[in-house]
Amino acid sequence: MSLRPIYYDTETTGLDSKNDRIIEIAAFDPVSNKSFSELVNPMMMISEESMAICKITNEMVKDADIFENVGKRFIEFCSGDVVLVAHNNDSFDKLFLEEEFKRINIQFPKWQFIDSLKWARKYRPDLPKHALQYLRQIYKIQENQAHRALNDVIVLKQVFEKLVDDLPIEKVLELLIAKRIRNLEYMPFGKHQGKKLDEVPKSYIAWLNKSLVFEKPENKSLKESFEKLGLLTEG
Repeated sequence: MSLRPIYYDTETTGLDSKNDRIIEIAAFDPVSNKSFSELVNPMMMISEESMAICKITNEMVKDADIFENVGKRFIEFCSGDVVLVAHNNDSFDKLFLEEEFKRINIQFPKWQFIDSLKWARKYRPDLPKHALQYLRQIYKIQENQAHRALNDVIVLKQVFEKLVDDLPIEKVLELLIAKRIRNLEYMPFGKHQGKKLDEVPKSYIAWLNKSLVFEKPENKSLKESFEKLGLLTEG
């Protein structure tokens, strides 16, 4: 049975996973077309900085459920053979989840994770920035209410699908472990994603050129790399 992705995001009282708490958690399962979105009472005050970013106030969470209950429902939502995908997952969202489950003495589920920020940095080093909202703009994805968790999740799904193209989720996991690429040595997208540039079929390069893929601003470095290898010519 193939793995299915679940896109998720958290909002928190601050940036310190050891001392701050989750105030909102949201997720989307594209296979079942179901979403999960709940505010969480953190049992502490939300920092002014966090309120300014996520627009969640202390008043909004004072009657919300505590993480012990929300977390159990989140585990149920993420049941089965899943891979949880979040932007900056490894340095933020996953750390907060681990600490929250530790506090309520529940063993952290054996989920697999993909950090879409790490993927973007690894396979799109040609882009000057890799923040979710910057990638949204690059891929011309419609803007929504950024920084509320479920809104960010919907944007993340669309951005991630652009980043990995039609690669199966198992291949994405494999490539994330692969040696880090430098100077666009590897194909950053498409059915040959992960291949060294000099191993990409010339017919595919010609098709990309004919389809004007190389004319997109975000693919400028890729075009230059193929030209340096003598694999991209006019005509």
